[in-house]
Amino acid sequence: MDPMEKPVPQIDPESLAKRCVEICEGRKAEDVRLFDVNGSSILADYFVICTGTSIPHIHAISNRIKQELAADGIQPRGRDGNPASQWIVLDYGVVLIHILDPERRSYYRIEELWEAAAKADVEA
Repeated sequence: MDPMEKPVPQIDPESLAKRCVEICEGRKAEDVRLFDVNGSSILADYFVICTGTSIPHIHAISNRIKQELAADGIQPRGRDGNPASQWIVLDYGVVLIHILDPERRSYYRIEELWEAAAKADVEA
């Protein structure tokens, strides 16, 4: 291994997903849902969907997820959106986290895309 490369921490996808749910709940995200889409999606094994009540709240949820996982050596592969867009997606490879405001969540209803395909709503 190149001495400049940092080892990528190995974490169980379900454990990572549940950790993301805990962080969202800790920042008072509303209606946090976790979907096991392993076998139903090539994008990830788990989707976390939650609601932030304002632009600062969406920003706070996103930042807390990134900070707490970074402390464990886990970095997102990507991020899309910003608090002003009222929808942020954090991509951790095996887990995708969607943080939306109530209006966008109601309009797009993305959890409906996965409810039928998900094996089960996972208990966090």
